[in-house]
Amino acid sequence: MDDIFNICGDDVVTAKMPLIGDMAPEFTAETTNGPIKFPDDYRGKWVILFSHPSDFTSVCTSEFMTFQAMQSEFNELNTELLGLSVGTIPSHLAWIQAIKNQVVFRGWKNMEITFPVIADPTMEIAKKYGMVHPNAMANAAVRAVFIIDPKSKIRAIIYYPPSLGRNFAEIKRALIALQMTDAFGFSAPADWVPGDEVLVAAPNTTAGVRERIANTNPEWHIPAWFMTFRALDADMIFNKIRSKSTDAHSPKKSKGTKKSGK
Repeated sequence: MDDIFNICGDDVVTAKMPLIGDMAPEFTAETTNGPIKFPDDYRGKWVILFSHPSDFTSVCTSEFMTFQAMQSEFNELNTELLGLSVGTIPSHLAWIQAIKNQVVFRGWKNMEITFPVIADPTMEIAKKYGMVHPNAMANAAVRAVFIIDPKSKIRAIIYYPPSLGRNFAEIKRALIALQMTDAFGFSAPADWVPGDEVLVAAPNTTAGVRERIANTNPEWHIPAWFMTFRALDADMIFNKIRSKSTDAHSPKKSKGTKKSGK
């Protein structure tokens, strides 16, 4: 893992930043749904762990409402949502109540935020995950997204600055692409969405290159030996993903999760 610098008051300390392929750092925390032990409480599930800079802010509110509106879509993909802020539990709860009672966004109103939100007032967890970028915000987390697989391995990391709300279609697209790769062994080309052609692994021997060039498989489209496309039906992808989710080992019930609602 690479070194990054975090600022605590006037002191600069070196911290470790988790990278793609690393195991998700462990922590225990209080959340708006009760205490959790991560990642133990979520094993067998995909997790979208995301941070936001502050409670009672407009961009964060728009994101929370979008995550909530899409929560059932993520749950269908065997995925749980887990938010984090440097705020306290009372602050989180007051903000969630204000969202429900006051905010209308994209036609959503009276929306109850049901996914757990971690309280991290000391920034211990945020620093552990490299969510604090001192040159952007020294005393709060930037908008980080970690996609973590059922074996607790970090599979994707996306960062956004405080002023920019996340692209939720991209977060869902990345999640599905990772699950497709695990289920079928194919890769996803640029701008891929379910139903588009996928990429077959390139050969890594001279004999393999010759075989690929000579290949007459009608399901394959081969513009170059190192670039082979094939069709993969979207329904096939989702059926396989849901089957793997059903067959996966069921994790113990997390105190940090509860039934989705709007």
